[in-house]
Amino acid sequence: EVHLVESGGGMVNPGGSLTPPCAASGFTFSSVDMSWVRQAPGKGPEWVSGINTGGGSTYYAESVKGRFTISRDNAKNTLYLQMNSLKPEDTALYFCARNALPVDFCSVAKCYETHWGQGTQVTVSS
Repeated sequence: EVHLVESGGGMVNPGGSLTPPCAASGFTFSSVDMSWVRQAPGKGPEWVSGINTGGGSTYYAESVKGRFTISRDNAKNTLYLQMNSLKPEDTALYFCARNALPVDFCSVAKCYETHWGQGTQVTVSS
């Protein structure tokens, strides 16, 4: 059974940083492209970032480009999202997700599966 467990969220001031991890189990993590997706209150899911199996190719939504960095540790079955220069509009529940399509499709199509964990809440407020 696929298990994705996000953690490491919290409340930070604008300009702050967080690096939530996502622990994966129940599948061959190193063989699957992965993504981070977020959902703000009252809004639909928004794809944030994706990474290929080896970690050498990364992709970002325009809203986070230059501020967020996705990475993975295949030896630890863990996905990360380093979030810097956080803004109030980054406030959302953040999920990690397996990709249903190759990660380079994510900017033009819904590339992720909808089997998520419980998510981790990120709140940016002064």
